[in-house]
Amino acid sequence: MIVHFIGAGPGAPDLITVRALNLIKSCPVMLYAGSLVPQEIVDQAGDGAHVVDTAPLHLDEIIAEIETAHAKGLDVARVHSGDPSIYGAIAEQMRRLDALGIDYDITPGVPAFAAAAALLKRELTLPDISQSIVLTRTSVRASSMPEGETLENFAKTGATLAVHLSVNNLAKVVKDLSPYYGEDCPVAVVYRASWPDQAYVTGTLKDIRAKVKEAGFTRTALILVGRVLAAEDFTDSKLYDATHSHVLREIKTG
Repeated sequence: MIVHFIGAGPGAPDLITVRALNLIKSCPVMLYAGSLVPQEIVDQAGDGAHVVDTAPLHLDEIIAEIETAHAKGLDVARVHSGDPSIYGAIAEQMRRLDALGIDYDITPGVPAFAAAAALLKRELTLPDISQSIVLTRTSVRASSMPEGETLENFAKTGATLAVHLSVNNLAKVVKDLSPYYGEDCPVAVVYRASWPDQAYVTGTLKDIRAKVKEAGFTRTALILVGRVLAAEDFTDSKLYDATHSHVLREIKTG
């Protein structure tokens, strides 16, 4: 018996990996993360599978479902949204399984920030603009942020920021970032990237709050901040530069 922690992707049912879909179809037990996993993926569970929406359950109840499956020798598809390594709350589940001696593995998924970038048709790392992406969030009702992991500290690097779980804390995001990025810095707020009702607004740190309020985004939205979102004047990468040689391409001379 094994528990498969599975990233279902950002929302579109065809953005799930082949491995993940095959595991969901084959497991006799499926525990999935509520409305964050599309119904089309939930429906891929095999005939007769025990399917449980874990949204209303607390950790002890989720582990109890797994223990019941373990006692019966039944594999479990534990399905999370996006990629489970990012705000997936899988570490606490794996810690419990380690203590119980229950085996598990992890299947990665397409993360929300990648789906958002695709919707915006933007590369998040551009030469001379930004070569780093910081995945972070702010503290509202969720777990507190570790000391030092502040928006101000990340902003000092000038990196592209992907701020999760913070659309209701947008005022603080704008306040903390504006002194470092400038009020004219591009911002995009993407709602439910890749879902049928996906939507986004773009603007700057100066006007993004008004645009988000008008759009009505109050949850399930990702905030992207950085000059890459509007950059047109950037240096081409060395990857395809005709004057740049690497192990797979030598410069042709003569």
